[in-house]
Formats: sequence, structure tokens, C-alpha cells
Amino acid sequence: MRTLLRTPMFERPAFERTAREMHPSAGRNVPRILDLTLRIGELLLASGEAAEDVEAAMLGIAHAYRLDRCEPQVTFTLIGISHQPSLVEPPITADRVVRRRTSDYTRLNAVYELVADITAEKVTVNDAYRRLAVIRRNRHPYPAWLLALNTGLLAGAATFLVGGRIDDKALLVFASAFIAAVLGDRLASVLARRRLPEFYQFVAAAMPAAASGIILSFNDWGLRGSVVITGGLFALLPGRALVAAVQDGLTGFYITAAARLLEVIYLVAGIVIGVMLILYLGVGFEARLRPDESLVGSSYPPVQMVAALVLTLAFAMLLQTDRRTLALVTVNSGIGWSSYGALVHNAGISPIVATGVAAGLVGLFGQLMARYRNGSALPYVTAAIGPLMPGSALYLGMLAFAQGHSSAGLVSITRAAAIAMALAIGVNLGGEVARLFLKLPVGAERPSLYPAEPRRAAKRTRGF
Repeated sequence: MRTLLRTPMFERPAFERTAREMHPSAGRNVPRILDLTLRIGELLLASGEAAEDVEAAMLGIAHAYRLDRCEPQVTFTLIGISHQPSLVEPPITADRVVRRRTSDYTRLNAVYELVADITAEKVTVNDAYRRLAVIRRNRHPYPAWLLALNTGLLAGAATFLVGGRIDDKALLVFASAFIAAVLGDRLASVLARRRLPEFYQFVAAAMPAAASGIILSFNDWGLRGSVVITGGLFALLPGRALVAAVQDGLTGFYITAAARLLEVIYLVAGIVIGVMLILYLGVGFEARLRPDESLVGSSYPPVQMVAALVLTLAFAMLLQTDRRTLALVTVNSGIGWSSYGALVHNAGISPIVATGVAAGLVGLFGQLMARYRNGSALPYVTAAIGPLMPGSALYLGMLAFAQGHSSAGLVSITRAAAIAMALAIGVNLGGEVARLFLKLPVGAERPSLYPAEPRRAAKRTRGF
């Protein structure tokens, strides 16, 4: 379907249909098929799937139900599909607005299983509707109290990731980050129940970690307040939205990419505002914040490896990842973090380049794991890149601005943006490499829907 999707409709080869399939009665359920396609596309897009993957799934569903001349279209908040029965008949068009977005990867995998069964022509339209209703009614695999504890565990593990050592102060730093993250999560939940926009939820969620870090800095015991603030940032950075935005831009969906990137900017702005308000107060009261505390050390790699795995596990549970997938996600994270550490500390490569390479490996193995499980690659990738997020660089930039060092702050913020971009591009490139060598299952014949001759690509790099 991806091959057809990247081919203009007038160049797509004709499908081989039997006389029974070409009978007019085969298309009597066109409105229901289009509605089912839109409902499944809505769940995929709301779960964070890239626009091209959503369109490929919609095209596959329409093809499985004998609707050949279909053209899906996906933007950030609107999905549509058009079916033209013949050249002399008017097209049938339907669309659907996506207003609510969720982070439930268990539901996402269930939708992928449904799409796989539909494209294998094992499910009728009525049965597909029934299974879709069951998927929508399914409860989350983890209770709310466990998710709140996982938020604290993520922030606490991040303190060991950026602090890099275990000493007599590590437990107090961990506990401070844990409590601050849980408190921030509860504040965001209260605002969410009041129907306030996500921007204000992120502002409120970022404040407790910053306040806890400021409080720990008002002493001479060296309790590493900066590490607590940085750990709180790891629990809030929108890595899923950033990866989806870059992937949409690289695959040509520029409107959706721009909208998702703007969403990321707003969410990060909310985090920055929440932290900066507290940092300004702390600097005004002469808080003893030390930027070097939040720099990743190289003397304790086993501690950082364990912290990275725990952080990934907590992040995966926050995304409602299926229990059977947690082990593979954790292994993928270990591959990415160990690669990053070896490139930075042993090979002496720039952290930005090392982040891109490590993210590429995460994307590659995530795509292979998704092919093995016949599911989406998001559950295997999103949580696995959590330890690589630029939490330290973002905090250093905000602290520099709060202390009046604008030039140093701009450098740190630019570095954080470069790391985030390398992260997203690396994940996308790894996935594309996997697709490049795994187009078809082993031993499968090339289906008739593929063009007999490869289509010439547009020469955008030659100036025309």
C-alpha cells in the first residue's frame, strides 16, 4: 500500500479482480466501508501514527473491501477519503475530524491487528465494526495510581541518568524528583478535568520539579538541585509528537508536520514558562544552582545503563504499552543508550551525531520488532528514545537565561533543538532502512499491484 500511496492515482496499475468482484453489487456497502476506514484512521492518527502510515492503512482497508479507486487524505485534525466508482460517476467523499488524542499503545496494537486481518480479507465489514467497538471500550492496562507512580519513577531514574553516580545524597535527590513529578502529574490532571488546554497543564506540571530543585539548593550539602529539575524535564518532554512531526515532514506531509511541530513548540514553551517562573524566583533569592550537576558523567556507566532501562520501562507504561511488549522496548532502549555512550565516551564523537546514530539503531530495531509482531513501530521506539531526550541541554539554557547570560542560554537551547532534530531524523532513517530491505515477506511473490517498471523519481535536487 505504501508503494501505491506514493504513486499518483492515474499511474497506479489496475488490480486483478474476478468477474464476481467487479460486479456492481460488490460495492453496495461503499458508505459503510468508507466510514469504517475513517474510524480506523482516526484511531491511528489520534495515537500518534505518522500521516503516511495512516493513509497506507486506509488505502489497504479500502482495497480489501474491493474499493480500488480511493484516495485517502490525512492532515493534523482532519482525515478524508474519496472513492470514484468509475470515470462517468461522481466520487463519494467522506471525512472525519480528530479532536481527541490519546497515548494508548495497547489500543494501537489492537487496531493494527484489526487492519492486518482486514487486509488479509479475513474480516467482514460487520465483524470489523464489532471488533472496533470492542477496541474502543477496552480499558487501559494500567490503573491511574500506577501511572502516577511511574511518572515519579521516570523522573527519579532520570536523576541517576544525568547525575551518573550513587552516593549518600542520591536517595534524597531521587525522592525529591519522585515526589515533585507525582505532584506535577496530579496538578496537570486537575487542570485536565477542568478542560484547560494542554499548554497550561504543562506549565503546572513543570513547576513542582523546579520548586523542589530550588529548595534543595538552599544549603551547603550539595544536594544537586539542578539534577532534580532536569529529571522533572525528562517526564514532560514531548518526544512522541516531535518524532511524528519530523517523520511527516520527511515523507512530504508538510501541513501535518508543521501543525505537529507547532504543537511541540507550544508544549515545550509551557514547560519553559513553568520552570522559568520558579527559576527567576530562585535566582532572585540567590539559590545555589550548579549547571555542571546536570551534565551526564562518564565514570558510572553501569548506573546510567540501569537508570536508562528503568526510565524506558516507566515511560512505556505511561504510554499504556502492552505488557508483552515491555521487555522488547527495554532491550531496544539498552541498544540505543549503550551505542550513545560508546560513541560519546569511547569514540569521542559529538553528542549530537551520537544521538542521531543511536536513534537510528533504535528506529531500525523498533521497525524489525514491529514486523516480527505485525504491529506498529511506535511502542518499540517512542519509549526507547526517552533516555536520549535533551533534558540537560534544555535546563542549562533556561538556567542561563534566568541568570542573565543570554548568549550562553541561546547556545544551550540551540543545542537542545539540534539534539531533538537528530533524534527524530535518526528514528525515521532507521525505520526507512528497515523498510528498504524488508519490503515483502520472505518467499512471497511480487503482487500484481506493483508497477512492472520502476517509476522515475522527481528530480527535486536538480533544480526542477
